[in-house]
Amino acid sequence: MEINYILLAQIPLYIIGIWIFTVYMVQTLPTIQGKRILLLIAHPDDEAMFFAPTLRYLSKPSLQNQIFILCLSSGDADGLGHIRKDELKKSALQLGITHPDHVVVIEDAKFPDSMTEIWEAKTIGNILLRYFAPDASSTPTNSAPKALIDAIITFDAHGVSGHPNHISLLHGATAFIKQLMQRHTGWECPVKLYALTTTNVLRKYSSILDPAMTVITCLWKTKERGNFPTPVLAVSGFGDVRKAQKAMTTAHKSQMRWFRWGWIGVKVA
Repeated sequence: MEINYILLAQIPLYIIGIWIFTVYMVQTLPTIQGKRILLLIAHPDDEAMFFAPTLRYLSKPSLQNQIFILCLSSGDADGLGHIRKDELKKSALQLGITHPDHVVVIEDAKFPDSMTEIWEAKTIGNILLRYFAPDASSTPTNSAPKALIDAIITFDAHGVSGHPNHISLLHGATAFIKQLMQRHTGWECPVKLYALTTTNVLRKYSSILDPAMTVITCLWKTKERGNFPTPVLAVSGFGDVRKAQKAMTTAHKSQMRWFRWGWIGVKVA
């Protein structure tokens, strides 16, 4: 069978063209602007491994968002928790967080870094109340509930990688919203909840071939616009991909095992 080398040479151009098109399309979609956003994660390095495009996109100065990170463990499974906390702050600053004080790590025996542990949703909800709605129990029932954040971004019910700690976060964030609203029936919740969508293995590792599918899916699923559009889409440009990779390789040095090199090589959107 004769090989068409001209056609083969054009494939990279087609791929780059599709990526540029998807990045352009993202700019036309509604996004979150001027809001206080909490990224809720389970371990140091989650922000770089899973949410780097989200952080890079939503932290753009033009969007005027203020972003915080709450990490519910120090990732101390291998006794490196004290190192990983510092690595998280270094990575967060590279990804767009404006001040190290906007990154908080919880160290509690109730949240072990474990592949077999499901964290209790109510306990997570109580922590979120303590940090971001401390007056929830005293707010009059005839007024809207108040919170110090406008949106939470975390993992979905599949946790992207299937990690039970990741999966626990969505249930905890949902418990927080229920606790926040339990005395305020009829009022609109002041905090919107967003979850990172888990995709199948083929899409997860298709790298720059996937953004076009992501954009099409997002356009098809768009339900809301306004101040809190649903869904929100972030696709990285070439510069952001490199910054996301560097946040993992230069900040999270303690975690750079062989399999993570392959992971960060394909994660661009």
